Amino acid sequence: MRSVRARAALGATVVVALAVVAAGLGVLLVLRANLTDQAGLQAEVAARETAGQLALDVPYGKLEMSDEEDHPVQVTDEGGRVVAVSKDLEAISGTGTDRVTPQPSPAATEKSDDDHDGHDDHDDDDGVSITPGRGEVSTDAPHFSNGTATVDGDSADYRFASIEATNSAGLTLTVHAGAPLAAEQRAVASVRGAMLAGLPVVLLVVAGVTWLVTRRALRPVEGIRREMAAITASEDLSRRVPEPGSHDEIARLARTTNETLTALEASVDRQRRFVADASHELRSPIASLRTQLEVGAAHPELLDVEGAVADTVRLQVLAADLLLLARLDAGERPGKARVDIGALVHEEVSQRTGDRIAVTVSVPEPGGPEVTGSRGQLARVIGNLLDNAERHAESSVAVAVRAERGGAVVAVTDDGAGVPETERERIFERFVRLDDARARDDGGAGLGLAIARDVATRHGGRLTVAGAGERGARFELWLPGSR
Repeated sequence: MRSVRARAALGATVVVALAVVAAGLGVLLVLRANLTDQAGLQAEVAARETAGQLALDVPYGKLEMSDEEDHPVQVTDEGGRVVAVSKDLEAISGTGTDRVTPQPSPAATEKSDDDHDGHDDHDDDDGVSITPGRGEVSTDAPHFSNGTATVDGDSADYRFASIEATNSAGLTLTVHAGAPLAAEQRAVASVRGAMLAGLPVVLLVVAGVTWLVTRRALRPVEGIRREMAAITASEDLSRRVPEPGSHDEIARLARTTNETLTALEASVDRQRRFVADASHELRSPIASLRTQLEVGAAHPELLDVEGAVADTVRLQVLAADLLLLARLDAGERPGKARVDIGALVHEEVSQRTGDRIAVTVSVPEPGGPEVTGSRGQLARVIGNLLDNAERHAESSVAVAVRAERGGAVVAVTDDGAGVPETERERIFERFVRLDDARARDDGGAGLGLAIARDVATRHGGRLTVAGAGERGARFELWLPGSR
């Protein structure tokens, strides 16, 4: 199924069906157990009534068995012989023996003979003389079992309770009395039928409600999808998807989508400006180099070799800067080498033999702060900061290294005109020059500080600028220490 609504409706229906079936089975089991217990209680009452009579030595033929049609009774002796049954009992099962014809008990026969020899106090209708006495009925919990019985031609299921009774002669008899399970079976069947009849209706209602609720909930998602399809087709990144007024997950999805579109639009605009600015920056040295070469080809004596070399070097530096920015934009990760930042600063300053202003260095002794990253990229950052300071300083450039807040700080200070506070973030944008009148050869392409900040960010650090007292600027590069 490709539809979320269909999958949600099907899933909810299946879950509800399983829950209803499980609950229904539980209800049926509890109902059956309760009704069976009630039948067992009725059977126990009937069995104890008969057992009480046996304990009082009531003759088998004179046992009063109440409601014999609903409570069939079977009495067995210690040997398992049937000595008495209720009226019209034709068949029985589940009591240990299926006999329904009474047989004389040997113990009873012997007692009868003894009573005749001893001149019985009275005779019963069967000619058995019994001396009145008192036995006892077992107080143990009865034994329950399920079985069937046929009474006057009608067969049914019964719950049997078995109670033991001992007469005055010490004869132990077991009374099996049953209670019908028809009411339990009818009740369970009725409840089961009602559940089976109502289950499809419940499932249809659940499926329908889930379908409608899911459809309503997903309606904003469809609106987001249509708008995204329109944005893709038109390539207009200024459009935004509709944001529902709710504060649920879909509203957050819409807001996140719009934030993504905003970031994407800004990235595309930045890329377009970058391409345009790069083309503009490349056009000037290429045009100058071409002009010089054409003049040199026509008039070799007029060829400005130094100017051609300078333009070539400028093109080489600009191409290297553009290539590094492209790698950074592509997500190139810095290396994992441990770099002694103080030694790196010393190395970079020692290679700057052509600077117009000498650089003052303040670096800790060996064993200073170390950082983790790409040595080449970090050297590029330090070099760009020194180039910027040399370009704007009047008489002094200083670089200092110190440990701070679990990392290392490289501070480059110059005594130039400084950076206006309102422009301190703008100078880190690509191809930005605050002094538009500065010659390109002197001012560069405006990529040095942009590259420096990008590299610092990729290394988990930051690059900021602030004033350096009354005059000048102070650039601080903070990098996390190696671990």
